[in-house]
Amino acid sequence: MNRQNGFTLVEIAIVMVIIGLLLGGVLKGQEIVTNAKIKNLENDFSGVTAAIYSYQDRYRALPGDDSRAKDRFGTDEPGNGTLGNGNIEGDFDSDVETDESRMLWAHLRSAGLVDGEAGTSDKPVNSFSGVTGVSSKGVLNIAKGRTYIGFSKIPNSISIILESRSDDEKPNKGSIRADDGAAAEDTDSDGYNTSGDDEKIRNMYFIL
Repeated sequence: MNRQNGFTLVEIAIVMVIIGLLLGGVLKGQEIVTNAKIKNLENDFSGVTAAIYSYQDRYRALPGDDSRAKDRFGTDEPGNGTLGNGNIEGDFDSDVETDESRMLWAHLRSAGLVDGEAGTSDKPVNSFSGVTGVSSKGVLNIAKGRTYIGFSKIPNSISIILESRSDDEKPNKGSIRADDGAAAEDTDSDGYNTSGDDEKIRNMYFIL
């Protein structure tokens, strides 16, 4: 009689244990990466906030809205917005070089307060591959004139974590707010956990 070779129960158990360890390691690694990205985003908020306040303390003006920045640094003068009115005008993620929200980065870099070549207005990339920006434009129930730091391309699950750590878990209230990035007037008043939200990618706004 021919004898068929096969795996014993012990061998199968060992294989299952190894697979479990590998899966656990992968999931743990993903968790570590995600936590690092969240921490980097929070550090970006703290760093940009400190840079803006340092600029105000040093020059008595908001970066981007500084009417004397051209004479001081030789940077271009914003063509969109009213200089010196205390507002950073333009979308936080603006692609218009002449918006105050873009020139803010040129002023901060020229002052040596953020990394990058002096005078350049490129928006920094955040840890979720979106952009980091600053504006005082009214959006998502944030009154015009209130300055906020915006982050684009934030997954819904990360938005919930950030809200839970620092605010009230309501996307259209409090010091942290979020929309789905579809329209400037989107109030998203139903919260973070409505149907289809798991796949939603958001803009987040941290009010200074």
